Amino acid sequence: MNKNVDELLLSRIRNTLVAKGTDWEEKRMFGGLCFMVDGKMCFGTYKGGMMARINPEEVDKLIENEAADQMIHGGRPMNGYLFIQPEGYETDEDLEYWIRACLAFNPFAKASKKKKKK
Repeated sequence: MNKNVDELLLSRIRNTLVAKGTDWEEKRMFGGLCFMVDGKMCFGTYKGGMMARINPEEVDKLIENEAADQMIHGGRPMNGYLFIQPEGYETDEDLEYWIRACLAFNPFAKASKKKKKK
C-alpha cells in the first residue's frame, strides 16, 4: 500500500459520496488519490492527510481550524486548496464538513485544460 494513501479515509469518502448521491471518478495525482466531480478536482488524499479544493475567498476563515493549512505544492501555495491533517476529519461529521465545503465550491471551480494528444 502507498504510504500516502489512507485506505480508511478513501472508504469513508466513498461512503459519504454514495450517501449524497454524488457521481465521481478517481485519479492518481500528487502521490495520492484525487476525487473528481464533474470533471474537476474536488478533494483527495495527500501526504498522509486530505487535500480540499474550496472557495479561495473562504481560505482565511477555514484555516482558523487548527487542522487546516494552505496547501503548498512544489514550494508554492495553491490558491483555493487546503491541506487537512487527519485530526481535522477524525469524525464523520468533520469529514462531511470538508466534503460539503468542496462540493459547494465545485460548480464554480474551473476545470483544468485538457492536454492535447500528439
